[in-house]
Amino acid sequence: MAYLTLKNINKIYPNGFHAVHDFNMEAERGEFIVFVGPSGCGKSTTLRMIAGLEDISKGEFLIDGELANNWAPREREVAMVFQSYALYPNMTVYDNLAFGLNLQGVDEDVIEERVQKTAKILGLTDYLDRMPRALSGGQRQRVAVGRSIIRKVGIFLMDEPLSNLDAKQRVTMRSEITQIHRETGATTIYVTHDQTEAMTMADRIVVMKDGYVQQVGTPKEVYFNPANMFVAGFIGEPPMNFIRRRVEKGCIHVGSHCIDLSKKLGERIAEYEGKDIVFGFRPEAVVLGGQADAYTVSGMVELTEMLGDNANVYVDVDSDKAILKVTPHEIPAMDSEVVFSIPVESVYLFDAETEQVI
Repeated sequence: MAYLTLKNINKIYPNGFHAVHDFNMEAERGEFIVFVGPSGCGKSTTLRMIAGLEDISKGEFLIDGELANNWAPREREVAMVFQSYALYPNMTVYDNLAFGLNLQGVDEDVIEERVQKTAKILGLTDYLDRMPRALSGGQRQRVAVGRSIIRKVGIFLMDEPLSNLDAKQRVTMRSEITQIHRETGATTIYVTHDQTEAMTMADRIVVMKDGYVQQVGTPKEVYFNPANMFVAGFIGEPPMNFIRRRVEKGCIHVGSHCIDLSKKLGERIAEYEGKDIVFGFRPEAVVLGGQADAYTVSGMVELTEMLGDNANVYVDVDSDKAILKVTPHEIPAMDSEVVFSIPVESVYLFDAETEQVI
């Protein structure tokens, strides 16, 4: 039996706003689950229902097989890290870490041992006597994380904990939080709108949109086997390219190129004759120039971005926009025509009406 189970969880506010629709998920002990999606998709609301900070309107939430809908937050044995550090400004780092244990009446020797161990894990040993105002943003966030892990609970809940940090600090804290998770072995549920955080940290990802779960899977699954256009476009940087066309005699026409979709769908292409279809491909899947046994497309170069180890090339493809990821040595000239190929196995096809993958 899964450690955490959410069955058809719904959140409906008194004003009638339906924030979360039929959320279903199971999490095993020690798993690192990331909720990802745009602002307002319901991921933080779901996290707060797990924490007991929001009531569950409909559905069942189970912890280790026991119905926990009406349990108080302290009964759920959860620790939560918020976007804001929420540190006590008049307390030292040591006292901030020890605060929860002091409230529980834990023996001072045990508190000392746990604080020192937690500080060592987080690289805070040299800062225990400092006040929060004397710390950097990354150090304050580590204190906030430490205040949670010191309690030795079974469930860690993290709501956008890195959003206030700069790019370099976020990269460092991502690896630190992942390492802390491995050392503690706690079940962790992490909320973010940053798909890079989701891909690099998660055992499994829950992609949400408008209160609905779009897909649940490992980072590899949601990247290489997206369930629909939203997941395909949200996961990946730069995002997947989409070209919408009508199927005519088993092909779609992109400029002067006829793309035979039977290579991808076989006889199933007959189901889509006369219907609109969406042809998708990731920027890194392209190969410049024409290639045998691949789909060939051409477009006009509108913009290039040199990024060091690679470059993004923005192309107008018969009035559609596409981004190609190429090596720095392949950057085509501005306003020139570029021909590129996409291997058949790297192409994604979506139903234009339902936006589901075909």
